[in-house]
Amino acid sequence: MPARSIIASLLAWALAACASPPAPIDGPPPGPTAGGDPSQGVVPLSAQVGWEAFLALDNQPTGVWTVDSFPVFPQYGCPEVVGLDDQGRCHVLVSYSGKWTPTTVAHDGKWLGGLAHGDVDPRVAGAELYVGGQKGNLYQVVAWPSGALDCRRIAEIPGREIHTLVAGDLDPSRAGVELLGFTSPGALYLVRPSGEHGTFELELLQELPGRVRDAKLLPADGGAPQQIATVSRAGRLALLRLGPAGPEWTTVHEAAMGMGRLAVRPPGPGRELVLYTTLDDGRILRHERKPSGEWVSAAIYLGPQGPRGIAAGRFDADAEVETVAIFGYSGAVELLSRRPDGWRAETIFVDRDKGHWLAAAELDGRNATQELLASGYGARIVVLARPPGYGRSELTAGQ
Repeated sequence: MPARSIIASLLAWALAACASPPAPIDGPPPGPTAGGDPSQGVVPLSAQVGWEAFLALDNQPTGVWTVDSFPVFPQYGCPEVVGLDDQGRCHVLVSYSGKWTPTTVAHDGKWLGGLAHGDVDPRVAGAELYVGGQKGNLYQVVAWPSGALDCRRIAEIPGREIHTLVAGDLDPSRAGVELLGFTSPGALYLVRPSGEHGTFELELLQELPGRVRDAKLLPADGGAPQQIATVSRAGRLALLRLGPAGPEWTTVHEAAMGMGRLAVRPPGPGRELVLYTTLDDGRILRHERKPSGEWVSAAIYLGPQGPRGIAAGRFDADAEVETVAIFGYSGAVELLSRRPDGWRAETIFVDRDKGHWLAAAELDGRNATQELLASGYGARIVVLARPPGYGRSELTAGQ
């Protein structure tokens, strides 16, 4: 064949290949790199049918390790979103008509991971944010009615990383809210405000055998001190209570595999306490406390290795359907739903990189469900929500 004909044939083949439709994608396409600024307007991302996804923060190229929602500025009505990143920054995102405006504080230089919100410091009006991280520094973030944020270092734990923080009325020997910090190497610290000049004191309560990677304050149980559920890298789900003689631990479940994240089923009439945990090998476990006090644990999902986020809440139109969302190194956010024939899993969103945290939040009153906040190696915070009107009946014809 003449050279000119060969070249013409190759050009024709290349043009045909470029014009060919792309191969079909199994499941929802990955969320694209946002083409807009979420502080200026709504930035939608790709999500599975029945869900909407929006960008709240694009933090490229720095991963966001922890995300949650708190009423940082109660005067604004909508809870704020708080994210901690790999450069030691705390991002507080304020919502206004679909826009998310960030204020960034801390700038510690190494990752931040521990995050809590509570009225720990009686010298400051309202609740405060507390964040800690790899360098062992603990920060207090105070919100002012003007919309400003103050951030200051209040303590340092030399040689230890602050992984997990919990705020609550935990110490029966005194009134008020305390702050507990879990570190690596494993230890438990109590943090209290002291002195008239805004100082804090740290008390080492106990050395621990392993790193606590997540902890949740449990619903109050009568007049007893509140318990904290914890999961550790050592593969242990345990309940912690501060008693008169110090920390009191109750083991709920042990596994020969690290546990990474923890969620608590929202309380309700006739509902027993239920916890959900992730294991590094991809198992998701459900732990129910029976009226007798016995705990029953069972696997509800066997999925990709490295789950790094779990959130329990109402994510289905039917409030009686038990739902849990998970996120992890697969990059997919999956919804687990308990149906009459067992547990089902469906992918609702795929991030652009591995997931590290997932939280439930109430950010949109146009549906009857909660929203999800996802963050991780994709260096962004994503809001996942059901569409407006989902699960609501007041606008149905005839109502």
